[in-house]
Amino acid sequence: MLPRPGEVKEIPSDGSVLPVISSIPTRRKVVFLTIDDGWEQDPGFVRQVREQRIPITAFVTRDAVEALGAPDPAGGEGKYVGRGKWGYVRQLREAGVPIENHTLTHPNLRTLGYTAQKAEICGSSKLIRKHIGARPTLFRPPFGNYGADTLRAAKACGIEALLLWTATVQPGGKIAYQVPDKRLRPGDILLLHFRPNLARDFAILVAKIRRRGYELGNLDAYLKAALRRAK
Repeated sequence: MLPRPGEVKEIPSDGSVLPVISSIPTRRKVVFLTIDDGWEQDPGFVRQVREQRIPITAFVTRDAVEALGAPDPAGGEGKYVGRGKWGYVRQLREAGVPIENHTLTHPNLRTLGYTAQKAEICGSSKLIRKHIGARPTLFRPPFGNYGADTLRAAKACGIEALLLWTATVQPGGKIAYQVPDKRLRPGDILLLHFRPNLARDFAILVAKIRRRGYELGNLDAYLKAALRRAK
């Protein structure tokens, strides 16, 4: 779903090097789906996104996509860990999913200096461009941890905005809210992960969102409107 003319309020600059965004300023009942890392490469998820034309934005990490190491076992035992590697990510891109930056190795950036942070972010952007053919414009810091050096490094790597979230999606499609009233709000950005049972949980989540009267928005189009970027 695309924004209506005049629907989205402009996100004002706070003087930071880059805008830091956790929700979209709209009163329309629309939310945005994002997914991080790249460990569990479930083909059923790609089919859902492609066949149902569900807008979602992926923030990938090299080590997850290439299955360098092991994923967090908290999500359960994976069936498709690193199964397609960058070929799987290309399938997502061909299904209309923007592929954005989530670092090379998923470190806590607050523990790194500027040079190391820049290496993580620029290295990821270069790798994504090599395999996908398009340079990322959005960056999501691992664990949501960032500082002034992170913003400077991301900007130096060609990033246009740092994207956070307002709610996370847990196994079973359960939404974990970060607001006291525990409900969806217009403009929410939801964070999923490439976890086991992804296709099943994704179907549950999408159905739940729609039952609550919300639509799924095209994040890139809404960001363009909110940041008044040229189309």
